[in-house]
Amino acid sequence: MQRYLGIDFGTKRIGIAVSDGLGLTAQPLSTLEPSSEQEALGAIQGLIDQYGVIEVVVGLPKNMDGSLGPAAEAALAFAKRLEEGGTAKVTMWDERLTSRAAERLLIEADLSRAKRKRRVDQMAAILILQGFLDRCHRQRESSL
Repeated sequence: MQRYLGIDFGTKRIGIAVSDGLGLTAQPLSTLEPSSEQEALGAIQGLIDQYGVIEVVVGLPKNMDGSLGPAAEAALAFAKRLEEGGTAKVTMWDERLTSRAAERLLIEADLSRAKRKRRVDQMAAILILQGFLDRCHRQRESSL
């Protein structure tokens, strides 16, 4: 069983998703609202251990022109600290427009604004992880 963890990193909230045991689909876990980076790193390492995660996929919020802004730099720094102190490989995933897509999906699901605010990070984490899993499966199929 190979499980993957998806992270939509933010300075206030961190959306988390986990794959099924076969690494095919992403399911929501939680949205963390840690009071410090250390608390966030500890909580994520706990999830890595709990689910036996082999790889963590962290969303990289690039600008539309592909450049890296402050949010992307913060995500890269967080991912580096997560990999240095953890037991799983960390991969960055281009997440341009992921939060907008998550917001659209939640609007289509007719969730109230308050509920959308709480779930948008979780949904973004699902989209980040599912995109990564889909690419992995396409690569495996093309190599057969």
